[in-house]
Amino acid sequence: MITVLFFAQVRERLGCAQIEVPFNDEVTTAESLRQHLAQRDEKWQQVLSADKLLVAVDQTMCDWQTPLKDNTEVAFFPPVTGG
Repeated sequence: MITVLFFAQVRERLGCAQIEVPFNDEVTTAESLRQHLAQRDEKWQQVLSADKLLVAVDQTMCDWQTPLKDNTEVAFFPPVTGG
């Protein structure tokens, strides 16, 4: 199982903070997870296709080709701005 966390505007727009996704042959990288989730509906597709969307795997920032394994935690969030 992959635990998927959503933060900030991503969480607000999707209306959920966390979901569980079964680990399988279709979900092997951060990018394939993003594509898998984007198939849920148009709202998910819009939110997850944002150009500047960031991803972390097991609490480490990574690129979209980072491999996933069972019992992985993946977080999606918008760019962080400071002030």
